[in-house]
Amino acid sequence: MKQWEWLETLAVHPPHGPLQPGEPLVAPLDLSTSFQVGPDAGFTAGGQEAKASLVYARWGNPTVHALERHLASLERAEDALCFGSGMAAISALLLHHAGKGRHVVASNICYAGAAELLHRLIADYGLAVTFVDSSDEQAVASAVSAKTSLVYIETPANPILRLSNIQALARIAHEAGAKLAVDSTFATPVATRPIEHGADFVLHSLTKYMSGHGDALGGVIAGPGDAISRLRSSELVHLGAVLHPMAAWLIMRSIQTLPLRMERHQANAFAVAQFLESHPSVGQLFYPGLASHPQHALAKKQMHAFGGMISAELEGTLDDARRFLERCQLFALAESLGGVESLIEHPALMTHGSVPVDVRAALGISDTLVRLSVGIEDPDDLIADLDAALG
Repeated sequence: MKQWEWLETLAVHPPHGPLQPGEPLVAPLDLSTSFQVGPDAGFTAGGQEAKASLVYARWGNPTVHALERHLASLERAEDALCFGSGMAAISALLLHHAGKGRHVVASNICYAGAAELLHRLIADYGLAVTFVDSSDEQAVASAVSAKTSLVYIETPANPILRLSNIQALARIAHEAGAKLAVDSTFATPVATRPIEHGADFVLHSLTKYMSGHGDALGGVIAGPGDAISRLRSSELVHLGAVLHPMAAWLIMRSIQTLPLRMERHQANAFAVAQFLESHPSVGQLFYPGLASHPQHALAKKQMHAFGGMISAELEGTLDDARRFLERCQLFALAESLGGVESLIEHPALMTHGSVPVDVRAALGISDTLVRLSVGIEDPDDLIADLDAALG
């Protein structure tokens, strides 16, 4: 079967054999947890071959497999493995690379759940972690060693939208014998496909832009076929953080409109960013699509689009930031991001509240930093809402 070249087409036409007359155009939802097997079937994860028949839903499900094939095609990966949440995918990849004497180099700013895991829990599994500014290639090169098994980054990074050069970091990781993993949740495959730039693994919280409607929780790791097979037979099966078929079906439905939604997210975000950048109550603005972003040149080189996420540092105090958040009406004060509706949150109080104050300050997460997930509403209405809230 032909492999379609363009993401817009792949989003609507996932890879599968030619449909036969009478077959459904919409992928079926299969809720079965068990499957008919032959008398010689194995019932251990280690005994399952990559192409083995389905046995039990913790190891695989037809609907989930269909989503995995779809996601692998979008990321130009050999294979993909879905999990019950983005955090489950991150945990599985890190645990897979853990072990006595092993080492990971990680971005010093990332999703708070990943940061908490890296700072507090992963050492118990024998994995040493060195935190670096992943936008500083020399800092990453200095941090890797012969014991490094993984370099883990986000680009753009949550919440300050800092970028990292995937191609350069892939070269550094590979020269040290390590793998590069990129959390590309903010970018989506519409904006960046890390494997095309040399990354080994790409991760997404499917809950965000991939789902796009705030009604399905999920995560994915895409990468080499042999590595994904090992992750399936080890971390997925033994930790059990599997994706429910209903969530997989909802996410597949949403992926069909991902390119269209991201086009509107970006157009709205660019308009909102231009408004905020010129507003006297905004001190500093972070959006990769603006020339004022310190890594705008890298954004133009590495990203096909700039996404719908904005961070803004407001003038004033924490109380001023609170009042602004309370006045917003269209921008709902809520966790998460990437949905069709616009959301706003306060990293220091919400998503990154567990990060020590001095560490937050050093990373640029101030008491007046707010993060906006710009939805697909009318941009004039969104700007009017922010203008009124800024007062």
